[in-house]
Amino acid sequence: MAYLNENYLKLKAGYLFPEIARRVKLFCDGNPEAAQRLIRCGIGDVTEPLPEAACRAIHRAVDEMGKRETFRGYGPEQGYEFLRTAIAANDYESRGIDVTPDEIFVSDGSKCDSANFLDVLGSKNKIAVMDPVYPVYVDTNVMVGNTGDANGTGQYPGLVYLPCTAENGFVPEIPAEAVDIIYLCYPNNPTGAVATREQLTAWVEYARRHRAIILYDAAYVAYVRDADVPLSIYEIEGARECAVEFRSFSKNGGFTGTRCAFTVVPKDLNGYTESGEAVSLHRLWGRRMSTKFNGVSYPIQRGAESLYSPEGKLQVQTLVDHYMGNAEILVNGAKAAGLTVFGGVNAPYIWIRTPDGLGSWEVFDRILNQANVVITPGAGFGGGGEGYFRISAFNSRANAEEVARRLKELKW
Repeated sequence: MAYLNENYLKLKAGYLFPEIARRVKLFCDGNPEAAQRLIRCGIGDVTEPLPEAACRAIHRAVDEMGKRETFRGYGPEQGYEFLRTAIAANDYESRGIDVTPDEIFVSDGSKCDSANFLDVLGSKNKIAVMDPVYPVYVDTNVMVGNTGDANGTGQYPGLVYLPCTAENGFVPEIPAEAVDIIYLCYPNNPTGAVATREQLTAWVEYARRHRAIILYDAAYVAYVRDADVPLSIYEIEGARECAVEFRSFSKNGGFTGTRCAFTVVPKDLNGYTESGEAVSLHRLWGRRMSTKFNGVSYPIQRGAESLYSPEGKLQVQTLVDHYMGNAEILVNGAKAAGLTVFGGVNAPYIWIRTPDGLGSWEVFDRILNQANVVITPGAGFGGGGEGYFRISAFNSRANAEEVARRLKELKW
C-alpha cells in the first residue's frame, strides 16, 4: 500500500487561481458571446513580449548549443557565474549593498524558492504570515505539516496571522509574541503596498532579537517609484544576519514563460539545531540545490544576463512603465466608479474595497457577468482579504483602458 502525505488533504478545495479558472470556464461555456469580450485582470501574468535584448541573447545561446565547440551540458546548480556576477553588480553593489555573487542562487522562480526554502527549515518553527497573504506561503506550510486543519474562517492553527489593514497601510505590526519565521512581501502582492525603511528596520531588529528569519519576497521591486522606498531588505543594517531575499525576472523582464529568478542567502545567516548550535543556511541551501535542482537552462540565463546590459535596462524600464501606466489608468477608473482604491503606485496591483459590504467572491461574479472582466477576489488571499478585490495591471494598454471604462459603468 502506498501511503499519502496526508497534509495535502488539509488544503482547501483548490488553489486560488485554478478556482478562478474554473469559474471563468463555466461562464464562458454558458455565455459564448460574452466570452468573446472577456478581459482577464486576475492572475498576475505579463502580456507584453520579451525584451529584444533577451530574445537576441537567448538566440545566440541556442546557436552555441548547436555547435560541439560551444555546447554546454549540465550547468552549475547555483547558476552560471556570469549571471550571478551581473546580479550582484547591478542589483546590490551599485546601491552599496553587501551581496556577493556566491551568495546568489539562480532558480526557476521566486514562488518555487519561497516554497522550497522550507526544505532546510525545521518542523518546530512558529511561522508568521501576512494577512491577506500570497497563498503559496500558507499552502506550502500546510503541505509540509507545519499546520493543523483549517478552521471555520479558513485559517490554519500553527500559523501566526499578521493583520494587514487599511489602517496600518497593509504593513503588519510587530507581534508581541516571539516567532521564528516571518514571511514579508514588498511591494506587496496582493495589496500593492510598500514598507518604509523604518518599518523594515523594526522587523530586522525584531528578527535579530529573536534569532528569527525573514523570508523576504521582493519579486515586484522593479515597480517601486518612490525614491525613499528600500529596494532590498539588505539595505537595512543587520539584515544579512536574519533575512533571505527572493527576486524574479518574471515581472520586470517578462520571464513568466521562460522561468528565471534568484534567491540571496547571505553567509552571515544561521539557523539553529535543537541544542542551539548555529548552522550556516547558505551551506544547507547550497546542498539542497545541488541535490534537488539541476539549474536553469544556459540560454535562459544568458537572456536574464542581457537584462543588465544598457539596452536591456532601457527595455525593462519600458516594460515596467507600460504596466505602471496601466495601473494609473485602472486606479483612475476605479476611483471614477466611486470605489475605494489602494496600491497601483509602487506595484502593478490595484487593491479595491468591495462596495456596500459585498463579499469578494460575490463581486468577482458580478464583475465577470456584468463587465466580462476577470479580477481576483480578496478572500482568495485569506481572511484578511475579504472585503477587497485585486485588479492586475498586467495587460495591453487597450485592455486597461477598456476595463477602466467598464468599471465606471458597473451597477452595484
